Amino acid sequence: MRHLPYFCRGQVVQGFGHSSKQLGIPTANFPEQVVDNLPADVSTGIYYGWASVGSGDVHKMVVSIGWNPYYKNSKKSMETHIMHTFKEDFYGEILNVAIVGYLRPEKNFDSLESLISAIQGDIEEAKKRLDLPEHLKLKEDNFFQVPKSKIMNGH
Repeated sequence: MRHLPYFCRGQVVQGFGHSSKQLGIPTANFPEQVVDNLPADVSTGIYYGWASVGSGDVHKMVVSIGWNPYYKNSKKSMETHIMHTFKEDFYGEILNVAIVGYLRPEKNFDSLESLISAIQGDIEEAKKRLDLPEHLKLKEDNFFQVPKSKIMNGH
């Protein structure tokens, strides 16, 4: 994909509710306009990169872009799993995401267990790739230096 790294930010909105409840893998969801503004040649699939909430610390993340075939979604979504445990939900906060690499295409799974297993594999692979120097440097990108005035709830 020509557009990597790709930087975007938007307000965290309520998702479909699958990630935390059924999968045990919480995600932050972008509003439709952020998804609709993705470059046309961004293929659906699983990507990895860096994310921060508000002016908070930058953490490793994986993001799923697409229709989530397992759940047969009719709307394209962008669901970010940040590799960090947050004390509370952050709906309404600004999520800052830098997508730096592509892991795999989106695909359907025959069971919830195989979906969870694939996501856990994606997370492990992303952790390794983000330790590479060319990806590690993006963690410090100016994109993540968000002015305090843009932040809500002090995150």
